[in-house]
Amino acid sequence: MAEVTLEHISKVYPPGKRGEKVSKAIDDISFSVQDKEFMVIVGPSGCGKSTLLRMIAGLEEISEGTLKIDGERMNDRDPSRRDIAMVFQNYALYPHMTVHENMAFGLRLKNFKRSEIKERVMQTAKLLEIEEMLERKPKNLSGGQRQRVAIGRAIIRRPKVFLFDEPLSNLDAKLRSQMRIELQRLHREINATMIYVTHDQTEAMTLGNRIAVLSRGKLMQLDTPMHLYNYPANRFVAGFIGSPTMNFLKGSIQKENGYFFIHETQSFKFPLGNSIPSVLENFNGKPILIGIRPEHIVVCEDENNRVMPDCTLTINAYENMGSEQLIYFSLLEQTIVLRRAPREMVEVGHQKGIHFIREKIVFMNEENGEVISNQ
Repeated sequence: MAEVTLEHISKVYPPGKRGEKVSKAIDDISFSVQDKEFMVIVGPSGCGKSTLLRMIAGLEEISEGTLKIDGERMNDRDPSRRDIAMVFQNYALYPHMTVHENMAFGLRLKNFKRSEIKERVMQTAKLLEIEEMLERKPKNLSGGQRQRVAIGRAIIRRPKVFLFDEPLSNLDAKLRSQMRIELQRLHREINATMIYVTHDQTEAMTLGNRIAVLSRGKLMQLDTPMHLYNYPANRFVAGFIGSPTMNFLKGSIQKENGYFFIHETQSFKFPLGNSIPSVLENFNGKPILIGIRPEHIVVCEDENNRVMPDCTLTINAYENMGSEQLIYFSLLEQTIVLRRAPREMVEVGHQKGIHFIREKIVFMNEENGEVISNQ
């Protein structure tokens, strides 16, 4: 077993010399990473994700709470005795050593026999497809090759837990995509517990069995990738997961021979039906926020989408992505993004009727951003 458990973990920084207030980089986070799970921690820069990873590694002191690995308390245990391996963003390879020597270094420190070191190096190099590079030095490797060596140096120790701190951020887009596939394959083959930190939601969605979304040191939501996408807990998660981001509209629910959503400017309204979830009835007449993803808005005159428009908006831009098309509509000073199958021509400046797919609308409390209802 290699389960990692965080119980009410916090990281508190004392006030500085200039009289700054006490700050919490990590604020009361609790969750468990299951044995052999690939857990991704994601969030914007400065949200505390790398700090949390370093606390698990023992490189940052835990101010409050308890960290357990396999049920054993790790708070005061030295990093070298936690049986973990960490892969950093900057590779951290020894420039004067060959690939073979870099990978073998940790085993030599632990007095492994030469024959076992050689065997492990060859097994790991084969797994990562770097057998032909063993006699090269880091300066003679590409960025992707260096990252494989850094990962290999971690794998060769066969620890209980692997920690990855934004390991792909220095690579170009094509190589990042390739390395994501390699990491998925690697996880299946070595069947180990992995915790992976990134600010890139694409990496999070494609790699994680589950994803922990952080903001300002707090855990916003922890769930599977598709459940996060389809059932966000709050506005932050709804806006952070998904690209292009979810569209948000302010307004209110009104009952007028049935229920309607009315935009805050009164510029348009659309019916919600004669009945709505009971939790939404409590917000009748109160300010509310709705969210809807770009693929859940349709142009009414498109083939198979001949429905009544909820509003008519002006096209101000479009992007053809090959497999899809993004259309940007103006709603006063706000932009609404729609995703659809690609078309050759879009008439910028023209108006189009658009329709919101009702069952895909997310209703949120405008005051705190919490989701009230996913219909």
